[in-house]
Amino acid sequence: MSKARKLFIAAVDKDTGKTTTSIALMALALKKYERVGYIKPFGGQTVNYKGRVVDKDVALMAQVFGLNKNLKYMSPVVLSSDTTHKVVDGLISPQDLQDQIVQACAELEKKCDFILIEGSGHPGVGSVIQISNARIANLLQAPVVMVTGGGLGNVVDRLAMTQLLFEKENVDVKAILVNMLVPEKRERNLDYLSRALKDEPFKVIGGFDYQPILANPTLRRISSVLGLPLHGNKRELHRIIYQVQVGAASTQRVAELIQEPSLIILTSSRDELIVTLSHLYKMPHYKDLIVGLVISGATAISPMSQQILDDSNIPYIRADKMITAELYQTINKDVSKIVAEDREKIDLIKSLAEKRFDFDMIDDLIST
Repeated sequence: MSKARKLFIAAVDKDTGKTTTSIALMALALKKYERVGYIKPFGGQTVNYKGRVVDKDVALMAQVFGLNKNLKYMSPVVLSSDTTHKVVDGLISPQDLQDQIVQACAELEKKCDFILIEGSGHPGVGSVIQISNARIANLLQAPVVMVTGGGLGNVVDRLAMTQLLFEKENVDVKAILVNMLVPEKRERNLDYLSRALKDEPFKVIGGFDYQPILANPTLRRISSVLGLPLHGNKRELHRIIYQVQVGAASTQRVAELIQEPSLIILTSSRDELIVTLSHLYKMPHYKDLIVGLVISGATAISPMSQQILDDSNIPYIRADKMITAELYQTINKDVSKIVAEDREKIDLIKSLAEKRFDFDMIDDLIST
């Protein structure tokens, strides 16, 4: 039986598009290999999926690519809030954690021709319990592709630090994959990076351009981040928010400022604005621009305004225990994460993968 090819996806930092890249590479791998597997060796952001507590990215990949039959091997180490303390106290053995990861990957190798291994956070995450990304890549004997954001100095500086971890573990970084490139500067950015890193042993590969549709949250994500239900038209949960606007100006001015699909935060005492936005939502042009409302404040919405709001079916979240500034800060601080229900985003990733990634070249790189 031939040995499965393995590819470890790491990143210089969190939120550089590692999961987006993993979705793209999985989609392309499935076009080339009959049996493709996925594993996220450890993770701390978990969900209950198919009766198992697994990393959220594992649940995502299992749903998107129909990998449920191998689910028990895909999330071998799930961290809880006290795992690190238990390891330091000697209650959990780092060797046991490493063995769980190695054994799970070995089981996948029996069933797969190609295995994508997705790291957690930045390369050093997990060091305190001796399962850093670099250590795992060594244990699994998996070549690494490192995902970075765009830019020049920032990328090279971060690589200078993260590379040392992989060198320490004798792991080959085969390529860096540069995401979030500004489209009109794409070729220039890649050219400068290639020249700046010409003496390094790895290749510079272009990834995804910056896409607002991928970077921006959906109504579902906002509802999840705030921990509050969506009222009104729940079929709009998947809609993507391009702008978060605070409805602090006059009613007319707020309406004039809605230029792209927006989430509007307003207080419950602004009856005129609630009524106006509810009426505007019934017009096709404004329905395209108003994704939804977040209504803050402990003051009850007047009965008449509430009736108009409900009749319009405009999607809204009622945040009666939060103030506008707090909501705006919370929403803007969040980095949108893809979930299986984000069909528009996932379909776009798969489509762009064909244009932006040379999978055969990446596959050849990891075989040398």
